[in-house]
Amino acid sequence: MIRHWLQRLMRWAALTGAAFVVLSIALVMLLRHVPVHGSMVMLERKVEAWLAGESLPIQHQWRPWEELSDHAKLAVIAAEDQRFAVHRGFDVDEMRRAWEASRNGTRLRGASTISQQTAKNLFLWTGRSWVRKGFEAWFTVLIEALWPKQRILEVYLNIVEWDQGVFGLEAAGQHYFGVSADRLNDVHASRLAAILPNPRAWDASRPGPHVERRSQWIRQQMRNLGGPRYLEGLAAE
Repeated sequence: MIRHWLQRLMRWAALTGAAFVVLSIALVMLLRHVPVHGSMVMLERKVEAWLAGESLPIQHQWRPWEELSDHAKLAVIAAEDQRFAVHRGFDVDEMRRAWEASRNGTRLRGASTISQQTAKNLFLWTGRSWVRKGFEAWFTVLIEALWPKQRILEVYLNIVEWDQGVFGLEAAGQHYFGVSADRLNDVHASRLAAILPNPRAWDASRPGPHVERRSQWIRQQMRNLGGPRYLEGLAAE
């Protein structure tokens, strides 16, 4: 009897796993081509507000690649993932440094790539757990295999959280500076990129000393990357 139930359980687990694989591949393939008008993090923030008895209007508007400031594209890469163009979803060097930092008792460095953050923001919930990290790795592999780098960055810039209820570059530009995503200059862009580690606590329009120093560093890194020539390499994929 127990053997029979174990066999049924294993069969259902295998079918569920196969269905998840097929559906997740189909979803990622679909989202390669269509605008993304929402994310799991947006949904999570709405649920959190609802449970707290609060209202949270979501500010978000999709903008295609051509309508996103080149300054913002470069600034986010400079701040978050300077090896974005060459890795395949996971920055092994940064992961090793993060591990060494944790072993030495220093503050754990952030090692997530833009690809990982896109996977997490689009498909998953926030927080830290091995289960979520496993799903994050799976979706990172999928988007790296099925999307060009330009598409990954396009989606990331359109869904990343920049303040309470503010998602995507268009909403962030309007919220902080009163300009559209295509009108952001290098200072706007570097300040937006500078607050990404803590977007609900830091302010891009009124940066404190830490954010201002970080934004200046980001502008230098943007120049080091080679400016618009770097983006031409992403578009050529």
